[in-house]
Amino acid sequence: MNQRKPSVKLPYTENKDKQIYFLCAMPRSGNTLFASIMNQNPELVVTPNSITLEIMKDLFLLKRKDTFQNFPDEQSLDNVMNEVFNLYYKYWSYKTIIDRGPVATPGNLMVMQKHFKQPIRCIVLVRDVVDVLASYIKWFETEPSSFLNEYKTIDEKLSKIMHKTGAVAKELMSIQYLLHHREMAVFIKYDDLVQNPEQEIRKVYDFLKLPYYQHRFIDLDQITVNGLQYKDDIVGKNMHTIRTDKIMKVENEYKKLIPERFVKEYGHITF
Repeated sequence: MNQRKPSVKLPYTENKDKQIYFLCAMPRSGNTLFASIMNQNPELVVTPNSITLEIMKDLFLLKRKDTFQNFPDEQSLDNVMNEVFNLYYKYWSYKTIIDRGPVATPGNLMVMQKHFKQPIRCIVLVRDVVDVLASYIKWFETEPSSFLNEYKTIDEKLSKIMHKTGAVAKELMSIQYLLHHREMAVFIKYDDLVQNPEQEIRKVYDFLKLPYYQHRFIDLDQITVNGLQYKDDIVGKNMHTIRTDKIMKVENEYKKLIPERFVKEYGHITF
């Protein structure tokens, strides 16, 4: 079986022939598991949470600044925005990069359709929202270092993660757009990924028109990209830690702790 090449350290070898795709998914929907599987392929990488869309947003917002409006050199700023992804991934050695972020929110899509010079293609991991909430509860109830533990009640903690500016809401908005533009995306259900991973991973390769790599689905690795790992002490330990011996679905007993108002508001959002 092919083995993944060891992570390299700077300076990287420039690879000019990259294809960039996007991973859209709510947190707690199998992102890290998906990346662990896909990143066995030495020619491909699924990134951790990416800052590329934030860079694009920040550059776009410069147009509102007095300095720019005093001398509105739109073409020069557009030139920078056109090259963000090429420059950010310039020295990543992989041929295929799957950038994780909510690319299809209205604001991101408006900017990307103008400045991203490849077709926008997305892998979308979906999970019923109440299961996402239950997974969050399991994490912050068992992990004292969780960033959510500054809030006292489960209701307060779930309100924080479901706020319109939070990661769950932004990803959900992106997913809802892609549900109406399915030509841009392939959809992978979390339950299907854990129950039949090879079948679901093959769907991704077919969608991206890449030759299939013979992945393993036991003895998985924690995520390491270019010699770096998630620093989960920033948000709370074990946020991005996966079970490595095998892939299996575990019934979440914390589902019963979801306050009724969240079940009423989000229980209908199923996939």
